[in-house]
Amino acid sequence: MSGPAILAFLISYLLGSIPFGLILTRLSGKGDIRDIGSGSIGATNVLRTGSKGLAAATLLFDAAKGAVAVLLAQRLWPDAVPVAAAGALIGHLYPVWLRFKGGKGVATLLGILVPLLPMAALVYAVVWIGLFLVVRISSVAGMTAAASAPVSAVVLNQPALFPLLLGFAVLVIWKHRANVGRLIAGSEPRVGRAKA
Repeated sequence: MSGPAILAFLISYLLGSIPFGLILTRLSGKGDIRDIGSGSIGATNVLRTGSKGLAAATLLFDAAKGAVAVLLAQRLWPDAVPVAAAGALIGHLYPVWLRFKGGKGVATLLGILVPLLPMAALVYAVVWIGLFLVVRISSVAGMTAAASAPVSAVVLNQPALFPLLLGFAVLVIWKHRANVGRLIAGSEPRVGRAKA
């Protein structure tokens, strides 16, 4: 890997590793988000604090860090854009500051897609929001949205991005493996309803 690619990865990893869910909940006096619900630092778990505003802010900031990482690479290291995108997502999923226990990557992947492949980002958002509103299960909406990214790359005639986005989708789904187990068992909670 070249020097610029290594630099792009490291900067993007550091951006991606900023745990906005944890920071925002602590600043607002909600305590440690890792002690609530699923223990994740993402927007869905932040919502379990009862604050829709904090959850929305977490979602926006988590998406923004992915977008900023790609935009920086596009401007400074164009050949390292895929590496930067990977750094941002990996940083969110496995932040060094939290002993590599991060979020599940749904919002950050959306942010990555916005500058990387805007139409795929639109499809991703529509799938995520639409499915969430229908089934009210965050994990189902998030995993399906992630799976839409490599499909969009093919449909939009961007085959070079397919392996990268497929890898991202696999990572996001892997981080949801506990949710998959609960879905199979029929115990995955719906947002807005009490846990079974």
